[in-house]
Amino acid sequence: MKQEETDEKHMRRCLQLARNGQLLAKPNPMVGAVIVSKDGRIIGEGYHVCCGKGHAEVNAFASVKQEDEPLLHEATIYVSLEPCSHHGKTPPCADLIISKGVRRVVCGCIDPFAEVQGRGVKKIREAGIEVTVGVLEKECMELNKRFIIYHTHKRPYVILKWAQVKRVTANTLSNTPTNTLSNTPASPSPSPLPHREGSEHRDSPDDLSIINGSQDEITAREKKTSVAYIGNLPGKDYQPLIISTPFTKMLVHKMRAENDAILVGKTTEELEHPQLTVREWSGPNPEKIVLTSQPTKEGEYATPAEILSHLYKEKKQSLIVEGGAKTLQSFIDAGLWDEIRIETAPFMVSKGIEAPQLPANLRITRTEQYVNTIVTHERE
Repeated sequence: MKQEETDEKHMRRCLQLARNGQLLAKPNPMVGAVIVSKDGRIIGEGYHVCCGKGHAEVNAFASVKQEDEPLLHEATIYVSLEPCSHHGKTPPCADLIISKGVRRVVCGCIDPFAEVQGRGVKKIREAGIEVTVGVLEKECMELNKRFIIYHTHKRPYVILKWAQVKRVTANTLSNTPTNTLSNTPASPSPSPLPHREGSEHRDSPDDLSIINGSQDEITAREKKTSVAYIGNLPGKDYQPLIISTPFTKMLVHKMRAENDAILVGKTTEELEHPQLTVREWSGPNPEKIVLTSQPTKEGEYATPAEILSHLYKEKKQSLIVEGGAKTLQSFIDAGLWDEIRIETAPFMVSKGIEAPQLPANLRITRTEQYVNTIVTHERE
């Protein structure tokens, strides 16, 4: 096996290990480490379990059996993120690696945290240890996209999320069951999902992070498809239309558990009183935030930029925006978002609130289909 293939194989194991710290490592990044002897045997591995506790490198070295310790001087340690070089709640991992005398260090990506940013790699190299950086870099950065955006853009990673359905138009009326003229969902056979390279059909909860699949551009014409965001317009007879299935609802709760805060507009809060908690999955509840149209008192923010600035100061690394349509559109128009998750159900309604309008040059990065419900992930 070539060295490049060997490096990628062990880095994939680092990524697997790192994901085990998804809920407890925050606000620290998820990191995995693997120690491989000269003959290719894994003699130690670990991950960052909890903020304030040992980092991945510390736990990997601690797992090495006593009889394997003499092998460390010719071993390679693989780490999904650059070893830290500063004194925080724990000592620098770069110093630990140097003291163990390993032959080589392989990093997935550089740590963007201001107190690291290449200093760990520099320190290890100056100690005479070979360092390779950038193995599966894209995957390693994707794993910690929230952490990276927070430190590089000085704001939380922003996910816009909504559910939508097709709206009956004059062109569809002749082929549409009559019950769609009311707000009762029709049950026609769903249109076949257009095939795109990288599209996936799933029946199990998987990582909802964007992965790079198709980079097909979405044309302006495709983006103007008429959809309804909610079944009825706000008013005295307002009644939200249930679009999500039990399975996709569970995926939404999984996403909530993985992020720090969740936001809705004032109108959505007053009409629907959403709980915005984690009930169908295991994990912490995100902090609930209601965005007002105008600042009314200290702690209330009118614009996306203001609320993201506030959340950055509060050390919130990620934010889900769940609605309503006006609030979602405000983030789109401001360009303050990183990921959009749209759930499209296979029925139609006769009236409703228009879904947010997306930029014409947006790209789909992943498409999933759960029975008849389609979930797309999009990014600029």
